[in-house]
Amino acid sequence: MIRLEQKKVIVTELVELLKPAQGIFFVDFAKLSVKETSEIRSEFYKVGAKMRVAKNTLIMRAIAEIEEIDVPTELMFGQTAIIIAGEDTTAPAKIIKKIFDKTEKLRLKAALIEGQLYEGKQLNLVASLPTRAELMAGILGSLQSPISGIVGSINAVIRDLSSLIEEVAKKKSA
Repeated sequence: MIRLEQKKVIVTELVELLKPAQGIFFVDFAKLSVKETSEIRSEFYKVGAKMRVAKNTLIMRAIAEIEEIDVPTELMFGQTAIIIAGEDTTAPAKIIKKIFDKTEKLRLKAALIEGQLYEGKQLNLVASLPTRAELMAGILGSLQSPISGIVGSINAVIRDLSSLIEEVAKKKSA
């Protein structure tokens, strides 16, 4: 049995992890063996995510202390692990989906990504969300397209002008 002091320490640690997080995933890991759980933790670690296991009551106490996070209590049942995303807020969803498709042992209960709550049945949607880097690349690409079009137009005008000057020079010299 965990003592009250230990529970307070766990809640404090969870608050420190959850407060700055932009991506939080709640998963049911009851069907996983210890070896599989360790392998999955290392998968999350590779993408900069952290996996923590705690009692649902302690998780809910930590969430209650953070104003920015609101997760319905009915999602907290069974064994729950929290995955806190690193830089890439959608990378854990891709890992969860890959594991679920392969073994159906790791089940998403809910995901909170940049303030938006997604239910477990929306795993495919969450896993298909582009990463921040992909979004930035898309935005930059769309911004560069008009610029490169303008540059192409200016080059065409200059090319036409230089051709016209050459023709005039040829006619004057002839």
